[in-house]
Amino acid sequence: MNNTEPTIHVGILSSSQIIFVLNGLFFASNGRIYQPGKKVAIFRKGKILFDGELLDNLSFEPLSDECSFELKNVSIGIGFHWERTENQRFKGELEFIIKDFRLTAINLITVEDYLTSVISSEMSATASLELLKAHAVISRSWLLNPIINPIIPTNNKETHGLSLRNLQQIIKYYERNAHTSFDVCADDHCQRYQGITRASTAAVEKAIEATRGEVLMYEGRICDARFSKSCGGITEAFENCWAPERHPYLIPVIDNNETPTGFELDLTVEANAEKWIRKSPAAYCNTTDKKVLAQVLNNYDQETTDFYRWKVEYTQAEISELLARRSGIDFGEIIDLIPMKRGESGRIIELQIIGTKKVIIVGKELEIRKWLSNSHLYSSAFVVDKSDVVDDIPQHFTLTGAGWGHGVGLCQIGAAVMGEKGFHYNEILLHYFRGAELKKIYP
Repeated sequence: MNNTEPTIHVGILSSSQIIFVLNGLFFASNGRIYQPGKKVAIFRKGKILFDGELLDNLSFEPLSDECSFELKNVSIGIGFHWERTENQRFKGELEFIIKDFRLTAINLITVEDYLTSVISSEMSATASLELLKAHAVISRSWLLNPIINPIIPTNNKETHGLSLRNLQQIIKYYERNAHTSFDVCADDHCQRYQGITRASTAAVEKAIEATRGEVLMYEGRICDARFSKSCGGITEAFENCWAPERHPYLIPVIDNNETPTGFELDLTVEANAEKWIRKSPAAYCNTTDKKVLAQVLNNYDQETTDFYRWKVEYTQAEISELLARRSGIDFGEIIDLIPMKRGESGRIIELQIIGTKKVIIVGKELEIRKWLSNSHLYSSAFVVDKSDVVDDIPQHFTLTGAGWGHGVGLCQIGAAVMGEKGFHYNEILLHYFRGAELKKIYP
């Protein structure tokens, strides 16, 4: 393992035309030095049109550490309920590549500088120091897992981003190696990275420096350290959301210091999952403390307040139209939604949709969430209530759910509460990543 800090490639924006602003002097790959100001790169005839030239490649290297660049109209929260565009500023090098008849803007930046932005983008920069340290370690681990870890051959026929389709089933999951031209993207599909747009703080910088080069490891390999907003009381197993691979450090964990009483916690059993989801058991992430939530939720995330337990209601007309539009399948009128398989957190892994025209099982959890919302349902841990049945057709559906996100690995809101309760970052990490260890891999 190379013990020097890596430089990574982050995909920021794709468009036929990209407007950007240089703040400082930059040396470009066409051999010229460019003064500060607004610039435009355009995809034309299979090349990059810039400054009157058609180029095969284009990059800008800052001539001092004080230089930065700004990209206009960057989409954030793509496909989610908070989706919007904003202008964003970045340190490091700017590179343009051609992909799928468009330009993609890529930021080349060192790992630790990248993490300073991620921590400020994924949560409030005013979060507690222990939470910031914990998040620095998992973000670093997640980032470096596929870059540094040796590839282990597998006979697994399934691949990341797989879609299995037949007449009765559509099982799909999404993975990071959908990106082939850069290491990670800048949005929620990977980790939120918004450059220096989000103001950092001394606490963020202290957390990055205090954990510099530190990652979670399991049996000599860097952990694929996942995280989500709220697990809903129990975290989920990796294989129920992505590839069918068991990671011993990504197994279900009760998000509490003691086991809740009055529940059978095998939530793969429907009756147990239903009782769990309809109640609101004690958990670290079961909080309404605005001070704690503000540590994890940026301003647009705070538009969501009912993340631990929530309800969504649809009329028959709404749900049949929604499913047809989001899935591309005409189910007719919807008769029932039946959980066929649940994970250990109660999240539905396979859901049977029964319509008057079509019956299909859909999975995994993110695909279910996509089909049942105009953006993304908060999670797939839900139970279904039908009402106003007319000629065997329910006129109303109510989904009562738990948690926000896939629920695998660290629960951000739970970790924020643990930080407030005085837990150190290593205790927070080892609560969620059982059997892992902390190790420094570069100075």
